[in-house]
Amino acid sequence: MRNPRIHTRAPLQAGQTVTLDDSAAHHVGKVLRMQPGQPLVLFNGDGNNYPSELDEVGKKQVTARVLQAQPSLSEPRLKVVLGQVISKGDRMDYAVQKSTELGVDTIVPLTSERCDVRLKGDREDKRIRHWQQVAISAAEQCGRATVPTITPLSTLTDWFEQSRCCDLRLVLHHRSEQALDQLAAPANGIALLIGPEGGLSEAEITMALAQDFHPAALGPRVLRTETAPVAAITLCQWLWGDLRD
Repeated sequence: MRNPRIHTRAPLQAGQTVTLDDSAAHHVGKVLRMQPGQPLVLFNGDGNNYPSELDEVGKKQVTARVLQAQPSLSEPRLKVVLGQVISKGDRMDYAVQKSTELGVDTIVPLTSERCDVRLKGDREDKRIRHWQQVAISAAEQCGRATVPTITPLSTLTDWFEQSRCCDLRLVLHHRSEQALDQLAAPANGIALLIGPEGGLSEAEITMALAQDFHPAALGPRVLRTETAPVAAITLCQWLWGDLRD
């Protein structure tokens, strides 16, 4: 059985004793019921794993002694920025979780014409924090030492401008006949636009194409909003990333 991997926001370096933040301490002490002297691996998103040993597991605090720093071998080469129109229930959780496992760099929750979820103020902040925790848990499980950033909610228009950092920009469009393997390999990452349960409107697709997005199809079937990013990121990682290593 491999050592538990625990994310912490604390700075980490070999030789130090670190006090775990509340969520990490709860997971170690209350969920896993670990004891002093047991090994674990800490990471804080800087790209390194930190093999450590629990020092104190108490009611008020949990501390661990960092033994060494090891560069992670699980970080993706291909940068993928996912623009995902938000959806009801646990569909967005699934998209965040699986995209993290597949190596996404950033997830931008989006609103659109046919999006039937409305988030504002405290409710929006709460959902963003929740999705960030979903990404953290997925990174702990899959072995990544970086955690995707979940950005604040954005409109399609704003995200079109923000996504210009990527040289290949894709909008999934089941009526397109252009397959992913017909496109040139990206040099500076991929921006991937996924619509809501009812799909993007014709006007939104036209707007995306006017912003230099390429329409791309994933076969003859219409995929659900939470399935589409999994299929698309998997294919991108196969074509241009590290799934064939």
